[in-house]
Amino acid sequence: MNYKVDVCIVGAGPGGALLAYLLAKKDVSVLLLEQHAAVGKAFRGEHLNEEGETILKEHGLFEQVEKQGLLRMEKLEYWHGGKPFKTILPDPQIGHLGIHVPQIHLLSVLLEAAEEYPSYSSMMNTKVVELLKDESGNYHGVRAMRDGEEMVIDCQLVVGADGRYSTVRKKAEIETTIRKHGFDLLWARIPAPDNWEPSIRMALIGDKQLSLFTQAKGYIQIGWNIEEGSFPKLRKQPFTPFIDQLVEAFPELEETVRDSIQSWKDFVLLDVFSSTSKSWGNKGVALIGDAVHTMTPTGAFGLNSSLKDADFLASLIDKNLISKLNNMECANQRKLEVEKLQAIQIEKEQTFALNFVVAV
Repeated sequence: MNYKVDVCIVGAGPGGALLAYLLAKKDVSVLLLEQHAAVGKAFRGEHLNEEGETILKEHGLFEQVEKQGLLRMEKLEYWHGGKPFKTILPDPQIGHLGIHVPQIHLLSVLLEAAEEYPSYSSMMNTKVVELLKDESGNYHGVRAMRDGEEMVIDCQLVVGADGRYSTVRKKAEIETTIRKHGFDLLWARIPAPDNWEPSIRMALIGDKQLSLFTQAKGYIQIGWNIEEGSFPKLRKQPFTPFIDQLVEAFPELEETVRDSIQSWKDFVLLDVFSSTSKSWGNKGVALIGDAVHTMTPTGAFGLNSSLKDADFLASLIDKNLISKLNNMECANQRKLEVEKLQAIQIEKEQTFALNFVVAV
């Protein structure tokens, strides 16, 4: 089957979904493709900062997201010896230290808003297998597979919003530079005890960071840094001593931790790296979010950077001038901002232990 639209967006995460909505609102015909059968797949970067919040408010979307359910973080605590020793409170003008928004809540609002416009359409369970080029070497669409059926989407612009392992970036042969950070991350989720305050809590286990992020709907997300590449060896060791360290750091979690985390299988491994791309696009292709600048989980910048990319790219796209989009304009504006954030991430990672000097 053949389709023709102005813009084809690959990846229905927050960045791709927001871009689809903003373009549809401008009467740009847009087709949003997602390789999974449904949105809201497993996702752990769900914290909005004030920049992400501002973007949603500017486009009249935040109130709907809040109705779906979110949770504002009221404080950041550093813990040592099972007790907090340092507390950071939010700037009163901001009112929080991040907002947990379940991805399914955010995506449902963005996609429902986009569906109000006839210029928007979407396809789930659709995997891009090839970018289409004309005789001049310009990209003009994609070839994709959906339920075993091949389809061709012809468009003026292909946007890769398909994450850290972006198919669009690879198919467009856009070079990326990978930086390893010396650690990987174990994620787990446990029910929060009664009266658990909306907060972020940090501890130091050995020389590695352990973080707790309160989530909406009564959960706590655990993020535990481990030595890069160490998980295969780690999971061959006894499980209980590892968990004992978590309980020792946060004693009030003992019951819920031991009930909810009973084997290595209850952790999800994230191999941590950041990336930069020399180009943010190439002859009819544009990239946003992790597809062009993968962020580490440190500081929870990834989601917000993706929303900013989408917002800025949408501002550059005019229905009648899509083919003349200058990707360098987007890159020049956003690249410096992203570089600064990635530098902040590195600094935070390298200096994290200094937060505990007084406690130790």
